[in-house]
Amino acid sequence: MRRLNVLLLPVHRLYSPWCDDVKAAIGVHHNLKELDDDQPMAPQFAGIDVVIDQGGSRGTPEMMDAATDCKFWQVLGTGFDHFPLTYIKKKGIPAGNTPGLFSAISLAETAMMYIIMLSRKYKESVHNFHEGLLYHPLGFELSGKTVGIVGFGASGRELAVRAKAFGMRVMGIDVRQIEQDVLATIQPDFMGTPDDLDRVVEECDYLSLHLHLNEETHHIIDARRLALMKPTASVINVARGALVDEDALYQVLADGTIGGAGLDVFAEEPPDLSQPVYQLPNVIVTPHIAGATDGTSRRRAACTAENTDRIAQGLEPLYRIDQ
Repeated sequence: MRRLNVLLLPVHRLYSPWCDDVKAAIGVHHNLKELDDDQPMAPQFAGIDVVIDQGGSRGTPEMMDAATDCKFWQVLGTGFDHFPLTYIKKKGIPAGNTPGLFSAISLAETAMMYIIMLSRKYKESVHNFHEGLLYHPLGFELSGKTVGIVGFGASGRELAVRAKAFGMRVMGIDVRQIEQDVLATIQPDFMGTPDDLDRVVEECDYLSLHLHLNEETHHIIDARRLALMKPTASVINVARGALVDEDALYQVLADGTIGGAGLDVFAEEPPDLSQPVYQLPNVIVTPHIAGATDGTSRRRAACTAENTDRIAQGLEPLYRIDQ
């Protein structure tokens, strides 16, 4: 296998463990260096075979212009809505990501955490503890409750497995026909297409979003669909903030029209902390950490190393996003 020259574009505030794991996975097989922001940019791309772009947020058109020898641009992350994909296509540089299957367990565990916390009214319980008020509030058991999973890909399926273990009903929505072996293993109680989304929104107790953000999915949960939800139902979002019309969501939460929300992602990040909705007892928020686990980091690093090896062997890289 040929040794390649690899350039890592790190996000320094998020360096560990993400970049450390990449360096460990690539190991001694290739020549890896990091972009030095204090040095001229263009010369650092000379002779580089593979660029590893942490989160897809570092790469710029200027870098792509300088990467005249680049054979593959690896986004170290799942989403690429902030990545200049159109430009890199024009340059003819193959590009790929580390898709949702590598963060699926982390996302599913976070979604399940929200469901459990909301069912036991966690924020209100913590408040009552510090007030010395015992035995309140009254929670809800999950057995028999319904989770609607919009997007039955890797993370949606992992959530379904966990929800089933709690005795919950699972209703799934996906644009694709799900493989029979997957359905036989998970045994969702209902599996539908986007045409069935309104039904799922109406019936579920927890609506969990597991979609990519694009023109079709932007504000897929809007004011009309929020109005269909049960007054006790909650929205769970560990995917992308703009899947939900946040203004409409915050209004129904403030009005008490729906039961609650667990939010890890926001249309604008960081979000506007002055929003009173974040102080509500039935709203749980975390700072975009659903996929931020040691396991996700190791799996993404392994994917990056495999693609680098494939380029070195003259093979097609996996998980291309430029086609």
